[in-house]
Amino acid sequence: MDTDGLKAWCAGFPGAQAKLLPAPSNVLLYQVLGKQFAYFKTSEPERWRFSVRVTPDRFLELTDVPGVKPARYMARFHWVTIVDVAAFDEDYLRELVAWSYRRAVDALPKGQQARLAKAAQAARDDV
Repeated sequence: MDTDGLKAWCAGFPGAQAKLLPAPSNVLLYQVLGKQFAYFKTSEPERWRFSVRVTPDRFLELTDVPGVKPARYMARFHWVTIVDVAAFDEDYLRELVAWSYRRAVDALPKGQQARLAKAAQAARDDV
C-alpha cells in the first residue's frame, strides 16, 4: 500500500476527519470526534512517515522490526512510526489502523459512540 492508499483507508472510517497541523508540527492527523488514531509527518526529513497507536504487546514486537521505531513524543502511549509504508505488509497495516481507530472510538463518551455507530449504520444502509 502506498501513502495515498493509506490516507484513503484512514479517511474511510466512520466519522474520521483529516486535519493538517501547520509548522512547527507539520502533521496530517486523522481523528474521530477529536480522538486521534493515526498521523503522517508532512515535512522533510521524515516526510510521509506514518504513526499509529498499537497494543503494548505489538509495540514491543513492532519496535524490533526494521523500519519501525517508537513514535517521537508518543512512544509512552504505545505509538509506533513506520518509516516506509510501501515496504510494510498491507493487510497488517490495515489491521493496525483499524485497531487504533477502534481504540480512539472506545475512548469517546458513550453518547458519542452511539451517535457514531448510528451514522455508520445509516451510511451502510444507503449503499
